[in-house]
Amino acid sequence: MFQIGKTIVSEEIIEKNFLCNLSACKGQCCIDGDAGAPLDSKEVEILEEIYPKVKPFLRRKGIEAIEAQGTYITTDFGDYETPLIDGADCAYVIFDKKGTALCAIEEAYNQGEVSWKKPVSCHLYPVRIKEFTEFSAVNYERWDICDDACSLGKELQVPIYKFVKEALIRKFGEDWYLELEKVAETLK
Repeated sequence: MFQIGKTIVSEEIIEKNFLCNLSACKGQCCIDGDAGAPLDSKEVEILEEIYPKVKPFLRRKGIEAIEAQGTYITTDFGDYETPLIDGADCAYVIFDKKGTALCAIEEAYNQGEVSWKKPVSCHLYPVRIKEFTEFSAVNYERWDICDDACSLGKELQVPIYKFVKEALIRKFGEDWYLELEKVAETLK
């Protein structure tokens, strides 16, 4: 672990390789699991605001889940997450013609309907941020459904931090990311 500003960063995001392989996994991370995507309080407000523009991109089941549960849910621990459809798929998941899970929010973004790409936790995946009072922990989250992404990343030599560069800059800023690159160079 090493520190950059008010973050404690796992060396795994530099040492491990990762490159999403949607043709292999079909976006399984958006439809498996027992919780929605983690959200912060600002993102909750954004979801409420953009929902009318995202709604036309959603599946019927997603709309039903959101209209029943809300644009986000609050967990028993007071955290915010995206709602789920029947305890599985994220309510914002849509599918392409090949059956690959995609994000309706990101599709609305790609088509210029909204200016927000998607929750930063989704954008950062497989990096997860845990907020503490004095610092944020930046860790790599291993999940066996991402084995193909690990293999492809290793084959093409794409470290996790480079795969999620845009998202890390979005979360922590460009100066933070430049510091991370310096650390990565010294650890080589």
